[in-house]
Amino acid sequence: MRKSYHGYFLIAPIMLGCVMFYAIPFVMVLRYSVLQGSGFSANFVGFRNYIHIFDEPTYSLSMKNSALFLSLGLPAIMVLAYLVALMLQKQAGKHQLLKSVFLFPYIMPVAGTVLLVDLIFSETGLLNDFFALLHLPVADWLAGPEAFWIVILLYLWKNTGYSVILLLAGLVTIPEDQFEAAELDGASAWQKFRYITTPQMWYSVFFALVFSVINAFKCFREIFLIGGQHPNDDIYMLQHFVNNSFENMNYGNLAVSSVLLLIVILVFFGIFYVFVSKKEAYRG
Repeated sequence: MRKSYHGYFLIAPIMLGCVMFYAIPFVMVLRYSVLQGSGFSANFVGFRNYIHIFDEPTYSLSMKNSALFLSLGLPAIMVLAYLVALMLQKQAGKHQLLKSVFLFPYIMPVAGTVLLVDLIFSETGLLNDFFALLHLPVADWLAGPEAFWIVILLYLWKNTGYSVILLLAGLVTIPEDQFEAAELDGASAWQKFRYITTPQMWYSVFFALVFSVINAFKCFREIFLIGGQHPNDDIYMLQHFVNNSFENMNYGNLAVSSVLLLIVILVFFGIFYVFVSKKEAYRG
């Protein structure tokens, strides 16, 4: 019993921090999502805020851009990271330096990343200088529709390496004797990938996908510095709507958009987790 109390004492600061900085703010967000106004003068309006938010053109724009960003960025980063991890699978222990290089974009400061993007894609950047030498038309790439694809490339460049490390950690745990036995039975490379590698990689893929989604929302920091608080419509993301709602003290829109985002993420991960759990390699 005394050891149990000792354990509770050790985790108490962490639990207290979770309650203060996560649980209580979450309850406050739920409260504001059904209120109109702020403070003691707020009125209970039920689900009216949830209904009215879909009439906000900026919310619809931010949801469309965010959904498009995730639907393009997530499959691209998972496929690219998986291919690179597979290429490094058999020699994972010999590529420590290469794995460090993969992580460099991920740990690069946000300001440095934005300066690099501005150096290449701004109106006076290197890309326009190169086009001018070839007598091709130049443009302000960060102020037009091209900005969306630049942000996608930025997301892939910054986060693919981290996903490679996560997937590679799962690949190296697959016993080598399984591949050797498959080769003796005459299995092709595709058959080994399908029947040995893939069934044992679903949880690693799920883990990498979770972090890829988190990193996708973190990409807002770069987008905010590139396009500002009110960027062009092509890179106006959900985080812009949340940030602007907070600045305008529109706590109803702020809370509702946060709750809806949480619901979408939980449903998405819930469906994928159920799918992963039903795979043959993990049946109990």
